[in-house]
Amino acid sequence: MDKYADIRPYNDDEVADAVARLVADNDFVDLIAKHNLPGWLAGMRFLSRPLVRASLKRKWGQVNSVRQVQLEVVHYLERIIHNTTSEVTYSGLDKLDKNQAYLFISNHRDIVLDPALVNFGLHQHDMNTVRIAIGDNLLQIPYITELMRLNKSFIVKRSAKAPKEMLKALSQLSAYIYDSLQDGHSIWIAQREGRTKDGFDQTDPALLKMLQLNGRKQKKEFAEYVRELKIVPVSISYQYEPCAISKAKELYHKKHHGEYIKSAGEDISSIVEGFTTNKGHVHLAFGQPVQSGCDTPEDLAKTIDKQIIESFYLHPGNYIAAKHGDAVVDSESVDVKEFDERMRAIPEELRDLVTALYARPVLRKEEMDT
Repeated sequence: MDKYADIRPYNDDEVADAVARLVADNDFVDLIAKHNLPGWLAGMRFLSRPLVRASLKRKWGQVNSVRQVQLEVVHYLERIIHNTTSEVTYSGLDKLDKNQAYLFISNHRDIVLDPALVNFGLHQHDMNTVRIAIGDNLLQIPYITELMRLNKSFIVKRSAKAPKEMLKALSQLSAYIYDSLQDGHSIWIAQREGRTKDGFDQTDPALLKMLQLNGRKQKKEFAEYVRELKIVPVSISYQYEPCAISKAKELYHKKHHGEYIKSAGEDISSIVEGFTTNKGHVHLAFGQPVQSGCDTPEDLAKTIDKQIIESFYLHPGNYIAAKHGDAVVDSESVDVKEFDERMRAIPEELRDLVTALYARPVLRKEEMDT
């Protein structure tokens, strides 16, 4: 019996059928048409759908393994990097063992790009790509589920509410992560549920308690189990924050109305915005496997946070937002002028929130040093 069938990524023998379902999905085909064909043609579905389907069959018709899927994804990602970043850089990967499976725990700034860029770096360094944890809140649309599971994503059942149902789902997730690592498959998971909206990157101890559920079953001490997982913190830094305005809108709405309820399709819009907007220089810093400071979930959270905060790459905009620009960049520099221009384009009521989003990493580093 396949005890992880409802949450795991697709296996090779399931790829061809999943691709066929994607090509047959009108919503998916229409999305491709919208972003790749002239508007007048995309709107004429009796023409656009056959054109898109023929193109998809040419490109994906012979794909029948997860590796082939990921090699196709690399081409798309290279295009995104070329079109929407000035550069993507990495540090720390050269210090990791190419033959070791790791549990990468990172800060979370973009829904899909964060793990995609982790995978891109691993691929460039001839390391195996990761299995990616995604919340089931993202899987309300069939084609999203297909795409994610084709690309080595596994499902975190956030929708479970009853205590017994939650414990069962979390125990299954904990065991799946452990078994994946034991089988040589690295894992990526965000340090907490949802993206950082205010720039305050902080690991949720509840995530680490979930990891320990399987360790408890094995009757292992927390620190012993953590060392076995080979946890590597990853710090992701975007020069221009993806979806900064929509993040600020969410914070603003919560502040003035008490809660924020996402509209239908909002996550998909955020994914598309993350893919298409200019991100400038992006840096990913890979830390070292956690060996100490991990006696409790709270201790481990602090240890992970320390690595993420200390290795976070600060761009000029971070210093400018934190009012430290004079010490780092000339007030007449291109960076200052471009950042100021970006800030002026933000609605006035959201400007302070976006400024705080950029300033927070500088302030967190200062707090860490004191």
